[in-house]
Amino acid sequence: MRRAEYDAGQAAKRLKVPVTAFRWARHTGLVPEPDASSYQWSRAAVEALDADAIGAAMPAGPISGSAAADRIADALGTPNLIGEKANVTAFVVRRFADRSLLADLSATPDGTLHHPDQVDQVCRREDLAELVAADTPLGPEQAATRLRVRRADFDHMVRLGWIRSPQSIEVRFGTSRAGAVDVALYTTASVDALVPAHPEVDWEQLRAVEKGRRSPLAALRPESAPVPA
Repeated sequence: MRRAEYDAGQAAKRLKVPVTAFRWARHTGLVPEPDASSYQWSRAAVEALDADAIGAAMPAGPISGSAAADRIADALGTPNLIGEKANVTAFVVRRFADRSLLADLSATPDGTLHHPDQVDQVCRREDLAELVAADTPLGPEQAATRLRVRRADFDHMVRLGWIRSPQSIEVRFGTSRAGAVDVALYTTASVDALVPAHPEVDWEQLRAVEKGRRSPLAALRPESAPVPA
């Protein structure tokens, strides 16, 4: 029995094109919005698509977020070297996808996939260094250090809803997963935005609070409005 509706994977299979090419074609408008539901196309809509054009729009396979990060690092003249801390990470690439600078062609939360030509286009941006700097990840300790406050004060900023982590990473202590903890990451831009976003805080006074003293932020109540990452 022939299908009446097709999701992206089923439509790609029927057209005999990679599903990533189908997703890219949808991103560029070569594939119209689903007409059968929020994520499905009717049989008539799928049969009307040009499989050759979809395949030609993405002749090479997608590259991973880490591979995209390597290309961006190379474009900045600071290549990611094996065995050393990466200058540009997949975290930055994921933030680029959040900004719609890169289309994510994957369908899982475990990683991202990208059109290599679009990555190369991003690499040619004159403001690439500024974009990478803004989306570089900071852990809680690094964020507190950048703000020149104690870690406890930064934790209160998180509790208050002043800043949100878009992603966390698993950090292991030793070789056992039993010692693994999730560490929240924050973009450098979102950390830098805290000071101008909260002029009601006496930042110099906050930075002068001695270790072991109660944070001036402890008595504040969380905000109800969501904050950008």
